[in-house]
Formats: sequence, structure tokens, C-alpha cells
Amino acid sequence: GLAFAQPVESEQFGARRIDFPMGDAKGFVILPTAPAADGSKPWLWYAPTFIGRHPDDSHTWMAEPILAAGIAICGVEVGESYGSPAGSAAYSAFYDHVVAEYGLDPKPVLLGQSRGGLMMINWASENPDKVAAIAGIYPVCNLESYPGLDKAAGAYEVTAADLKARLGEFNPIERLAPLAEAKIPLLYIHGDVDAVVPVEDNSRILVDRYHALGGPAELIVVPGRGHEVCDELFRSERILSFILNRGKGALFR
Repeated sequence: GLAFAQPVESEQFGARRIDFPMGDAKGFVILPTAPAADGSKPWLWYAPTFIGRHPDDSHTWMAEPILAAGIAICGVEVGESYGSPAGSAAYSAFYDHVVAEYGLDPKPVLLGQSRGGLMMINWASENPDKVAAIAGIYPVCNLESYPGLDKAAGAYEVTAADLKARLGEFNPIERLAPLAEAKIPLLYIHGDVDAVVPVEDNSRILVDRYHALGGPAELIVVPGRGHEVCDELFRSERILSFILNRGKGALFR
């Protein structure tokens, strides 16, 4: 197994946070402030994690009721992996550790923000039996859109030309069949003037393809908002309720 150095304890969102190294990666668990009503130990898996930067105060509005509902918030920093196989392997090691060490539910809800969308869809497509639901805040879904193949190629340890030839294998929008087959509900929110991660080339393509495969998904498009922290994107009652209900009762097709 992996050798863990001493965990470091701190406080975030009024809750107990534990950070621990995992090989080259760094994991964290924020423990709920109250137990879940049914005695279970659900968790929200957030990406991307840059220790000290994400998650941060912009997530407080969502994080406090999530933790109060008995849901832990967890994540693992794997550097700029862009959803690469190496990043996915570190994700799997983290998943195995927190489920064993903290007794967490085997099916977390995934929340991918921006580049975190790449990591979440690619890991989920390889592990559909370990996912309750998937949410996203302006998630990247398409390597050609962000960060672009030249930049992503290094993380995938191939040339940009090879990455292009293998997009069927590596690009989130090409990897949806296992998730659709498992009927994993997916809810994304995205601004319609996002210049960094354009909605049409990312969330829109992914949700349209998911529907075509028979997967349950919805995209909430927020007019006049870009790649930014604002109440319309970070205080969405729909996203919060989806996370609290772990995707259950999501009535969209």
C-alpha cells in the first residue's frame, strides 16, 4: 500500500479538514459537521484541487449545507493532469484510500469545476460503478477546446498528433457510453459568454451526446456570464439540491 506521512488537520467551511500526502499527489477530506440522517457516509468529490486555492471561499455557500447534511467534501491534487491515465490512476488510489480509511460511501457525487471536468468524466467513464451522479460548474469536456492538444499532450505522455489520433480513447466527449449505460445523472451549469471554456464546445456537446446515448442529463445555461465566480454559477439552488439528493429524483431526460 501507499505510505502516508502524518496528516495535517485544519478547519475549512467551519468543519474539520484533514490533508495527507499520497505519493506525489495530495489528498484532503473535509468531514461533515453533522451525521447523515440515514447513517450513511456520502461524499462530494471536488476537482480540480490546488491546495490553498480550490476549494475556496467561493464554495462556502454550497459547502456549508453539504457538510451539514452529513456529506464529506474530498479531493486530490494531481497537478495538471487534464484527465490523463496517470491522473486517473492517482484518482483511483485516492478513492480506494478514503473509502477504506473513512468508511465513505462507494458512490460519491462528482463535482468538476473548469478543468476539473476533464478529470471527473475520464475517471468516471472507467469507474461507472463508483459514481452516484456528476455535477459541473463550467466544466471542460473537450481537450481540443481546453487546454488544447499541444498543451495537454505532455500530461498524456504522447505527441499532440498522437493525442489527436487517440481522442476517441482520451477525450471526455468520446467516453460517455459507460456512464449513459449506467444511467448516471449529470447536471452542468455554464455561462453563455464563457471565453475560456466555451459552453457550445464543452458542456453543450457533452450533454447532447449524453442524451443521444440515452443518458439522463441537463445543462443550465446562464445568460451573460463567463468563466467567473458569481452568484448565478456558484449559488445555484439546482446544483446544490442535485448534490444533496445525490442525483436522485433528477427529472430531466
